[in-house]
Amino acid sequence: MPADLAVIGLGHLGLPLVQAAVAAGIDTVGYDTDPRSCAELRAGRTPVEGSLTASEIRRMLSGGFRPTTSAAELGRVRTAVICSPTPLGPDRTVDLTALGDAARALAARLRPHTTVVLESAVPPGTTENFLRPLLEEGSGLTAGRDFHLACSPSRLDPGNRTHTYASTPKVIGGLTSACTESAAAFYGRLTDKVVRARGPREAEMTKVLETNFRHVNIALVNEMAVACHDLGVDLWDVIRCAETKPFGFQPFRPGPGVGGHGVPVDPGCLPYSSRTPGHPLRMVSLAQEINDRMPSYVIRRCATLLNEHGKSVRGARVLLLGVTYKPDSADQEAAPAREIANRLMDMGAQIGYHDPHVLDWRVRELPVPRADSLYEAAAAADLTVLLQQHRTYDLQGLAVKAQLLLDTRGATPAGAAHRL
Repeated sequence: MPADLAVIGLGHLGLPLVQAAVAAGIDTVGYDTDPRSCAELRAGRTPVEGSLTASEIRRMLSGGFRPTTSAAELGRVRTAVICSPTPLGPDRTVDLTALGDAARALAARLRPHTTVVLESAVPPGTTENFLRPLLEEGSGLTAGRDFHLACSPSRLDPGNRTHTYASTPKVIGGLTSACTESAAAFYGRLTDKVVRARGPREAEMTKVLETNFRHVNIALVNEMAVACHDLGVDLWDVIRCAETKPFGFQPFRPGPGVGGHGVPVDPGCLPYSSRTPGHPLRMVSLAQEINDRMPSYVIRRCATLLNEHGKSVRGARVLLLGVTYKPDSADQEAAPAREIANRLMDMGAQIGYHDPHVLDWRVRELPVPRADSLYEAAAAADLTVLLQQHRTYDLQGLAVKAQLLLDTRGATPAGAAHRL
């Protein structure tokens, strides 16, 4: 049965798009090559940690959403949006393998007048230099003439109930003005505001700028955290004071590291082309270096605190609280908790964890013991480390129960714990 929309890639990008489309009354089919994911979705369960809830999935199914592994469905839609994962490879460059597979599957079935949009996080130039050739070669059609092609990078903030899909402006850059308008007409049904970029590269670079803005500012405040600790200055009070300035300042807060799905958008340098050599983003590279050092800094603080209380890391019982990358979410993408656990285990510590959103957590493919009673576990642990501030945590009560508490989020009351 034909559908208005095909969402290719039913992960952390694709599922929220499907949810918004179904809510807007758009007949939607979801394509994914993973049979397990599609089976989970058809059964009303979410296959992606930290994404939609089971009740939300069931509402989407009742609204007509059809998850499938059949690529034949892609040839029967008016709009196809590619939401394939683009993770960081071993060399820290963006891996476009899944995007290429999605493009080839779509190209073999692409019909004239279809609107194709790329939402995946990619380096500037990917829509024109990577996606376009694959679609044209596989279909025999020409982008901008026979079908519309545009880029509209995702701006999702998982778990954010204030800035929803509808209330977050959508940036769109088409290969031609007609491509832009066709994509804008589609997204206009889902969002309150559409922002037209000059072209696909400007849309792609918008995502790079937004993500790098976050990384650079987090790196700045992470460096401030280390400096303030060395100087005996209360950083959290400094931030409290600074954020009262009504102009020229936006507060960021330090933490044990940076996680999330936006990390792969931070290339060390812009891609090379035949005309322009790559230009290193030196500030971004330095910010990445600083943020990558934070798990090691947390480990040093743990070792120092234990030592000051007459204990060694070796043999110490350490309880990690919150192993996700953001609060009140089950999403663990690039969360620093795993690296911190790894390093503590290397030093001989006995690791346990508590997280209301993660019932099973593994490090080195081994299950980490989960605390059933938070207060009892904190009282029994030599050191408790708050890595993520979930809303359900009573931090004042926790500070009373814990033998020793390191707060990496500045969430505890002043003087109640050792803060980053």
